Amino acid sequence: MDIRTPVPEIYGGIRDQYRDLWNKQIETLKGKFASSIEDVLHPDQYPTDVPIIYVNKASIVEVLKFIKEASGFDYHFLADLTATDEEVSPRFEIVYQLLCQATRARIRVKVRVEENASIPTIVSLWPAANWPEREVYDMFGVQFEGHPDLRRILMDERWVGHPLRKDYPLRGYQIFPEPMPVQAHLLEGSPNAEK
Repeated sequence: MDIRTPVPEIYGGIRDQYRDLWNKQIETLKGKFASSIEDVLHPDQYPTDVPIIYVNKASIVEVLKFIKEASGFDYHFLADLTATDEEVSPRFEIVYQLLCQATRARIRVKVRVEENASIPTIVSLWPAANWPEREVYDMFGVQFEGHPDLRRILMDERWVGHPLRKDYPLRGYQIFPEPMPVQAHLLEGSPNAEK
């Protein structure tokens, strides 16, 4: 596939529909957060469906708060939070997919994170980020500073390693013949708790 081929758009005309809005938003972000914006990939110059804004990790909470609350942005909906293993330095990219429900515009914010480094949590901005941050921690090993309950969410707590890292073995099975004992604090308040 030719990299210059435009990314298919399932709704058609997205770039034309949001070009002016995106350009205005990108200029505003560059003006307000010049030292925090590392790179911008625009759909007109790069094969992507929405703008990708790379932000340095020290400013991510401040930039996302602005994108969420500022007039002319209003990206109130965190549609997704995930990560990618780039196998280069910095190793990981944390990906925030945002949606403005009023205009239906989307924007993607990314943060590059070195291996064994941490990134601030955004649970204070979007409480729904709690579980996706735990999933990124579980699958990639990225630590989120200030997260209220950073522990595995998909894998057994005894699991060694992070299965979505590209260096994780494809057949990296780990068998636990005995079930993990339920921790007492998890039983508190449950109907099965012993009285």
